[in-house]
Amino acid sequence: MSADSSAVMEQAPPPWWRRFHAALMPDYNRKASILWWTLVLIGAVAFVVSALQAATLSGSALLQLAGGTLLAMAMALVPLRIPRTNQSFTLGDVFIVLVLLMHGTPAGCVAAGLEGLVSSWRSSKRWTTRLGSATIATISMFVCGQLLQAAFVQLPFKGAEHAAELVLLTMAFGLMYSSCNAVLMSAVARAKRSEGLRMADLASVFGWVGAASAGASAVAGMLFITQRLAGFSLMLAILPLIGLLLATQHYYSCQQVAEEAARRAAARTLEREAELAISLARQREAEQATQHLRDLEKSENRFQSAFTHASIGMALVSRSGHIYQANPALRTLLGCDSVELEGRRFADHVADGDALRLATTLASVAAGDSVAMPIEFHCRQLDGTEVWSSISCSLFSKAPGEGPSLILQIQDVTARHRAELELHHRAFHDKLTGLANRERFNDVLSQTIQLDRRAGDDAFAVMFLDFDRFKLINDSKGHSVGDEFLVQASQRLLRCLRKGDLLARLGGDEFAILASGLRSNDDAEELAERLLSSLREPLRLSSMDITATASIGITFSSIGYTRPEDMLRDADIAMYRAKAEGKARFALFDVCQHAEVANRVRLEHDLRQALAKRATTIAYQPLYDLNSGGLIGFEALSRWTHPELGPISPGSFIPIAEESGLITELTEFVILESCRQLRQWVIEHPGSSQLCIHVNVAARDLADVNFVSRVKGALLASGLAPRQLVVELTENILMAKLTAAMSTLSTLRELGVGLSVDDFGTGYSSLSHLAVLPIDSLKIDMSFVRNLRPGSNEAAVIRAIVLLAGSLGKHVIAEGIETQAQLSQLRELGCGFGQGYFLSRPLLAASVDKLLCAPSALPQTPGTGSETTVALGNPRLSLVH
Repeated sequence: MSADSSAVMEQAPPPWWRRFHAALMPDYNRKASILWWTLVLIGAVAFVVSALQAATLSGSALLQLAGGTLLAMAMALVPLRIPRTNQSFTLGDVFIVLVLLMHGTPAGCVAAGLEGLVSSWRSSKRWTTRLGSATIATISMFVCGQLLQAAFVQLPFKGAEHAAELVLLTMAFGLMYSSCNAVLMSAVARAKRSEGLRMADLASVFGWVGAASAGASAVAGMLFITQRLAGFSLMLAILPLIGLLLATQHYYSCQQVAEEAARRAAARTLEREAELAISLARQREAEQATQHLRDLEKSENRFQSAFTHASIGMALVSRSGHIYQANPALRTLLGCDSVELEGRRFADHVADGDALRLATTLASVAAGDSVAMPIEFHCRQLDGTEVWSSISCSLFSKAPGEGPSLILQIQDVTARHRAELELHHRAFHDKLTGLANRERFNDVLSQTIQLDRRAGDDAFAVMFLDFDRFKLINDSKGHSVGDEFLVQASQRLLRCLRKGDLLARLGGDEFAILASGLRSNDDAEELAERLLSSLREPLRLSSMDITATASIGITFSSIGYTRPEDMLRDADIAMYRAKAEGKARFALFDVCQHAEVANRVRLEHDLRQALAKRATTIAYQPLYDLNSGGLIGFEALSRWTHPELGPISPGSFIPIAEESGLITELTEFVILESCRQLRQWVIEHPGSSQLCIHVNVAARDLADVNFVSRVKGALLASGLAPRQLVVELTENILMAKLTAAMSTLSTLRELGVGLSVDDFGTGYSSLSHLAVLPIDSLKIDMSFVRNLRPGSNEAAVIRAIVLLAGSLGKHVIAEGIETQAQLSQLRELGCGFGQGYFLSRPLLAASVDKLLCAPSALPQTPGTGSETTVALGNPRLSLVH
């Protein structure tokens, strides 16, 4: 065969039947084509046979067949769409099943075939679909109709009593008919895709389509029963109602279709907009990816520049710690400027004690478990010098063939570390002496106590040391000399300590010693003796020799302490005991001292409560004119009766009030109450208008800027004249607070309040002070009156005081007059006023009322031969001889 003939054969057209198949069924494969042609041929044969059999019906039957078929075909043109689905159905099945019930299977096949052809003609333009739908409907009707007729043979319709069975039977027929249609149509569709039938194909029938077919069949059954029972005319009357229902349903279906079309159009619009948005997003992503690549390139360049020129050391290392790359700063830090670090292990430059910690950190970061925050290591330079370094580590990238790559940032923090050590030292050491401070001492003592509680075999003691004359050194020589004294004294104390002992400066001139490892209490006492002995030697300070003694208090761990502050407190208590016993010595703490302190604390608490509840009282000791015997006033004395302990001596609770700061509140109460009481006596006893009230005040009162205001307030509240109030201050307090007291005293004097110096003669006031002080009277201390004898030193002192006061224009009051002899001699010495138990004991307010109402006799001077009487109703009393 030639090449030309071969080309002609290749270009010959295919057979007609292939061209016909390609035009009619382009998407049908061989299997699907065979199935389709088989169904079409069987359906065509069934339609022709059924039409021939139906042609033998009577004229009225043929008319009914034609009418039912036309109605079924008309219904096919008006499909009813199921809302929110892609399925629809028609009411043509009603007339098809009605024709089937009235005229048999052949009539039903004709009606089903023609209705299927019209329905497929409406919904599809493909001949395969149109012919396939019509023939499959004919086949399904032929098969299901035969089964229905067989059922009628078993259950013939004889009347209304079988109506329900007929309706149920027609509903079952409808389901079977729609199922058969669905299975055959699905078989063709599956064959086109080379797939087998599935249960889902059959199950889909029992949805909306199956329900609609069953319902239409039920309607047909009811129409058939109506025709049998009431005749054909009633059935014709029902048909318009069915038509109206159909029209309504069709209108609703059209509305649903329009809404669905609108929704689909909107959905398509949204899809197009979404596609456009996706397209734009992809375009932006592409642009961003391009920009990202550029940024990555720039970032890498910046990283390389920052890495190279960074002021701190940086290195890229593998998980095993081998260095990929190191910057110049790291080379300088490690002292490796002339050595290549690449390929070396970074651990070779870390101190041996930190190598394992570094390896653990690198492994943890490489595994992604964490990012190592700055950790301090000892890095070792080539010459062996160790530097403190802060190392941060994080995951950097994946190195080919090496696993994770890590980046290290290493900073030299040696200077900071040294500064921190210095700060730590300063936080726990005294700046002046370099000794441990209070915080450090308490920490060590707390650890020692805890260790002793667990082991209990290491006795120890705490010593509290306070210099006896340090304030004098500071005041007389200046603080610089005082500081130098503390430094030299602390060094001398250090030389006396044993190994393991701790010396700390608590503040000022107070020191504490923790003596550990004692075999007995004698060891601590021997140490205290050495300390005191070493301090007896003078210290050379600023070209002068200064000797300062110290008092030491000691307490022992055998007491069973649990808190360091308790042990230090008891040592402090013992130190004050040493000072009270004469200073320059040591004293041991015992439980009795603790009981004294506890009792003092209790009294302070109870006194605070008593002042808050106004539970303190005032006793009034009369003051007399020793020459005339007249009552000139009272001294207000504070009294306190404890609810459990009974009366508390003023010598006990007044010092407590002064130390705790309660003296201000106590003084305010005494001034206010005594002024009120004196004013009441003046009102009740008109002859007492010249009486005055003396009130003692403390040093803290003088230092209080509000003291004068409180005095004014008391005078205003009581209505007492200022001249009737006398404020008393002891000589020691007055001289110690002279500068601060002058302003307060001057203000009180301008106010009209009297001023008196109490306990005069026991202090160290000078004549110059007495000349300028704005005082009215001097009260001679009772120690001079107690030992008063004719020709004694006390008599000379009193005579001098009387003469001095007279020359300065001030009155003299003697305290503590307890005998007639004392009274007589005071008169002879020229003392004008006095008080004491011999004249009158302190009285409660009620007893003073009696004193002011009833006359009383002042004791007479022995040997006068006359009796001295005192008319207490008159404040200025005269002696009657």
